[in-house]
Amino acid sequence: MDGAAPVLSKDVTGGLIALAAALLAATVVGLVLRRRAGRFRPGPPGAPEQTASAGTGALTEADLGASLGRQATLVQFSTAFCAPCRPTRQILAQVADMADGVTHVEIDAEDRLDLVRRLRINSTPTILVLDPDGAIVKRATGLPRKADVIAALGTAVQPGGWSQT
Repeated sequence: MDGAAPVLSKDVTGGLIALAAALLAATVVGLVLRRRAGRFRPGPPGAPEQTASAGTGALTEADLGASLGRQATLVQFSTAFCAPCRPTRQILAQVADMADGVTHVEIDAEDRLDLVRRLRINSTPTILVLDPDGAIVKRATGLPRKADVIAALGTAVQPGGWSQT
């Protein structure tokens, strides 16, 4: 019995070290994912959304079920049970109202699985910024900050296209 105590102590210590390592790894992954949420980035080179100038990857009014904005379109993919989709909808609507020629279109991802697969939408909300021709200029997943949406639109909206509201 006396020999079992040191072995048991080593097993408990090893288990605690493994637990601490797992918690540290989970914390790091969580912080990285949180930092990336809502950040706009261009799609990878050669992706379907980046070849829109060749006429193959642009979204059309038929795809969206609404007309494209004169300067840009903010497209939001949502689902019924998505908690951050409602505040995302409000932010995108506010930003669209601030700029002339910018529209906001919300698409139910469950109803448009063809688009979800084609554009590789893996989570909601996913936001796409389209230029006037329907080409995807920027993309973000998660709840964006209003300033990030405005900055992403800056690549599509012409100078002077912003109202003072």
